[in-house]
Amino acid sequence: MTAQQTEKIQKVDLRGRDFIEFTDYTAEEIRYLLDLAIEIKGKQKSGVPYQPLKGKTIGLIFEKSSTRTRVSFEVGMFQLGGHALFLSKNDIQLGRGETTHDTAKVLSRYLDGIMIRTFGHHNVTELAEHADIPVINGLSDAAHPCQVLADFQTVLEHKGKLAGLKMAYVGDGNNMAHSLMLGAAKMGMHVAVATPEGYEPDSAVVEQARSIAQESGSQVTVTYSAQEAVKDADIVYTDVWASMGFEEEQKIREQAFAAYQVDEELMKGAKPDYMFLHCLPAHRGEEVSAGVIDGPNSLIFDQAENRLHAQKALMAALMSE
Repeated sequence: MTAQQTEKIQKVDLRGRDFIEFTDYTAEEIRYLLDLAIEIKGKQKSGVPYQPLKGKTIGLIFEKSSTRTRVSFEVGMFQLGGHALFLSKNDIQLGRGETTHDTAKVLSRYLDGIMIRTFGHHNVTELAEHADIPVINGLSDAAHPCQVLADFQTVLEHKGKLAGLKMAYVGDGNNMAHSLMLGAAKMGMHVAVATPEGYEPDSAVVEQARSIAQESGSQVTVTYSAQEAVKDADIVYTDVWASMGFEEEQKIREQAFAAYQVDEELMKGAKPDYMFLHCLPAHRGEEVSAGVIDGPNSLIFDQAENRLHAQKALMAALMSE
């Protein structure tokens, strides 16, 4: 039995649910999605058809451009037997003044699910509030749960477990930091976030993660020391210093984050068999050295591939009959 074939939990009925952030799901429900993702990946690799969404259509609303999100959702829906409809902000009236309420109600009459990748998190929550079909958060300024679902799948495949592992995140206290903290706390993982002063994760999210961690028996640490965060870490994670929408701050951020590069020296503090993860796109020589991201401990392309399988599991679970 391989690491990823550990005992699976009983099937969970998630049909019709939204996927906005990990706080909406129990640890058992998240684990079910991860197990399903691994199972679906196995079928795909073996050439076994799995098409529970025949005749179904998902609308993909993009206010932010993307490589992995668009390709993985479109390919994933096709492989599940359904159809994905790409909708940029210039393709629908939502970008030209129509209310979110009206857009949600109209799309609910045409589609079986909606994925939205946007700037303001309120766009996701308002869409979910008014839609009569599942809404998936493909990314907002506050959260990126689809990415973290794929991250956890990657960890589970290579480490065989989640609970008890330590994940270190070094960089901007952004949407990635938020979803990693909340998701890790749910799954009983210890998480340490290291940021420069002034770039900390949202304090309300930190408190929420710590509250969840008390129940799961894990710890959430926020520090200004990258060395403290990485010490004895099983997984080390980073993201670009200037996320989409903050490009004009690039030069300022380069100075603020100069001491937070994930390089070979910093990695000496992690466990010898640490995993390096990055949500991509990456800037080698900035947030991470080429030696780390292209080194033997890096699993960034397994991680990127798992966006496909994790999101297939998500769509199948939420949208199937």
